[in-house]
Amino acid sequence: MALTIHELKKEKVGACVSGGLDSRTIAKRLTEAGVPVIAFAADLGQPDEKDINDIRTRMAPCGVDTVIVDLKVAMAEACFEVLEAQAMYDGGYWNSTGIARAVTVRGLLPEMRKRGCTVLSHGATGRGNDQMRFERYTNVLAPTMRVYAPWRDPELLRQFPGRTQMAEYLAGFGIPAPVGGKKKYSTDANLAGLSHEAEDLESIETPMTIVNPTMGVWPMAAPDQTEEVAIRIAHGRVVQINGKDVTPVEAMVQANRIAGRNGVGMKHALENRVIGTKSRGVYEAPGMELLGTALRFLYQAVLDRRATLLFQSLSKLVADQIYDGRYFDPATQAARAAIGVFSRHAGGTVTVGLYKGNVLFHALRGCTASLYNEADSSMEASAGLNPVSSQGFVEIQSVEARALAHAGQIKV
Repeated sequence: MALTIHELKKEKVGACVSGGLDSRTIAKRLTEAGVPVIAFAADLGQPDEKDINDIRTRMAPCGVDTVIVDLKVAMAEACFEVLEAQAMYDGGYWNSTGIARAVTVRGLLPEMRKRGCTVLSHGATGRGNDQMRFERYTNVLAPTMRVYAPWRDPELLRQFPGRTQMAEYLAGFGIPAPVGGKKKYSTDANLAGLSHEAEDLESIETPMTIVNPTMGVWPMAAPDQTEEVAIRIAHGRVVQINGKDVTPVEAMVQANRIAGRNGVGMKHALENRVIGTKSRGVYEAPGMELLGTALRFLYQAVLDRRATLLFQSLSKLVADQIYDGRYFDPATQAARAAIGVFSRHAGGTVTVGLYKGNVLFHALRGCTASLYNEADSSMEASAGLNPVSSQGFVEIQSVEARALAHAGQIKV
């Protein structure tokens, strides 16, 4: 059975917070009900937070202490794992929010338990994916920890049917909580990118361009000149950008900045939610798109046809598992292990040109495992594959083709 606010007084609650209206409302409501609460925020390299400590400042008037846990290194490593798997969800977008939930729960749980918390609380809506992710990751990583979902608690749903009621509640305690501003959508951000949804974006008659990019610009506002970028990859991992060594965190920060200013990585999706409904989202992931495309060009060079087909199926499995909150499941880990067999050969320097939202292939150098042979592929006379040798292969293929035709199995 789902926990209610009245069952929490004998528990100690670790509340996952972002410092927004929902977080403050939940924290204040719990403290007013006499529930012991400690707030926890994950530092995931959020580009929309100028100072991560501002979360602590915003939460303080609600009567809770906030523990900020630095998870930027873990988040960057997760980005690299997603890149290696080329794990993109519906509409071909990088699921920045999905992978961040795995990093967040894994990073915050030890800190909560260290402080004696027995319940993890989250502010995810009862209509979305994140409620599943927070709960499932808590279940698999800390099976004795209970979960409180305020927006599935009938009492809180009655008291706060909308953002206006939340703001009015906080205002009653002298806590400033503007309902909104010029931005008519909600945003979730981390090092991998930003997801925008809800409010005005819920109408599919509203253009995606109402979103004001945080990590860059729309392609039409990008420079009129192509910017060339060289990305060195070893064993499926980015190790250099423009000739300089980078850590995963540095790689993501630099790639976000470079690709963002060129309008790269803006995606739109009408995605299939875990609970069966569809959701509309606009996504920014400039760095993931840049680095992921560079790695994709390498995979094209080193994977044969059958390896490519298997890789694609494994990639989709990992993407779906991330979306569903199953990143630590055995199936995900087995798929990632198999992908590692393919990625260990992905090494070389990929040079691309960035132009108004596009990532254009320029050159591939130093890829010792490449299966591409220019002579074999040439349409001109070369020392490669002898065209005459193909005759026997064509004749063998023709046996099956004619058999299908004579059997009446080909209908045109």
